[in-house]
Amino acid sequence: MTELAPYAVGPHNTRGRVRREAPPVGRSEFQRDRDRIIHSTAFRRLEYKTQVFVNHEGDLFRTRLTHSLEVAQIARSVARNLQLNEDLTEAISLAHDLGHTPFGHAGQDALHRCMSLRGGFEHNLQSLRVVDLLEQRYAAFDGLNLCFETREGILKHCSLKNARRLGAVGARFLKRRRPSLEAQLANHADEIAYNNHDVDDGLRSGLLGIEQLAQVDIFARHMKQVLREYPKLDGRRLVHETVRRMISTLVVDLTRQTAKNIKMHAPCSVEDVRAAPPLVAHSAPILRQQKVLKQFLRHNLYQHHQVARMTNKARRIVSDLFNAFNAEPRLLPPQYYAQAQTDLTRTIADYIAGMTDRYAIREYRRLFAVEEI
Repeated sequence: MTELAPYAVGPHNTRGRVRREAPPVGRSEFQRDRDRIIHSTAFRRLEYKTQVFVNHEGDLFRTRLTHSLEVAQIARSVARNLQLNEDLTEAISLAHDLGHTPFGHAGQDALHRCMSLRGGFEHNLQSLRVVDLLEQRYAAFDGLNLCFETREGILKHCSLKNARRLGAVGARFLKRRRPSLEAQLANHADEIAYNNHDVDDGLRSGLLGIEQLAQVDIFARHMKQVLREYPKLDGRRLVHETVRRMISTLVVDLTRQTAKNIKMHAPCSVEDVRAAPPLVAHSAPILRQQKVLKQFLRHNLYQHHQVARMTNKARRIVSDLFNAFNAEPRLLPPQYYAQAQTDLTRTIADYIAGMTDRYAIREYRRLFAVEEI
């Protein structure tokens, strides 16, 4: 294992777990966190939760599971080069989408509206709720009892209202302080992964054309490099080689710029990191190119009419399920119906957020399709 920098999170400076446990044998505390996440029910469900394309639309598109693995790979590579805690970085990366609804952002938006009277729905907050409460695996406690730094990294965004009731893990939002470098890194790795892999999935689906992407600087520049070396390359190999090099450029730039930022601000501890401005960052030129790519994807992929049609269906499915359960709680499965006696709307939100795409579609059919009677 690479020796950790003094500003990295390690066994000597972790804030530990809510419930004290005996130290793990043969692995670190953050390896234990990673292992608990991987073995969780919520993690397995990510295989059937959408990234951009709904799960049944094709077997080769990214899911929340493959996306999380790709984020972890990118983040861990950078963490090693910066002497950060790889195991913590990996744990945060693997857990960051555990609370995502079925149907991606469309499902989240619909559930947010349904929960408007309860302050809305935040998928980062739901991810924390999953690991703190909803996973039911261990005899001694609810949730996974993860280390503070893992939980803090999962909570990437949070409203001030919610932060006030979360105690220590929400305090940084109120104090306007930063999380660990490992958490900052997982956040940037997430963006690198989904931008570039959405390019790949967009091309694979036929919703994007390579001629369109040739107008986007960061894609065009890397494709030209590939064609200079391999003039006859085309099809999937050309796309893969171009996207691979884009990711490499972004990872190298993130590593170099972050190292410069660390040198400039010279943190000597995790607390110095928390008090400093964000240190994990891209250089200004790469940041501009990333912004152009994101705008391109929003206009040409996320707002594509075929994606919009599925998005509209997804919102309807989530909204109708919520309204049906809210109007008649006995439609909930028995274990959720029992919980609903205490807090109906939150229980419904937990149930729907935990659904996979295909389970939500089946549940919708069971409730509303005449042929399912």
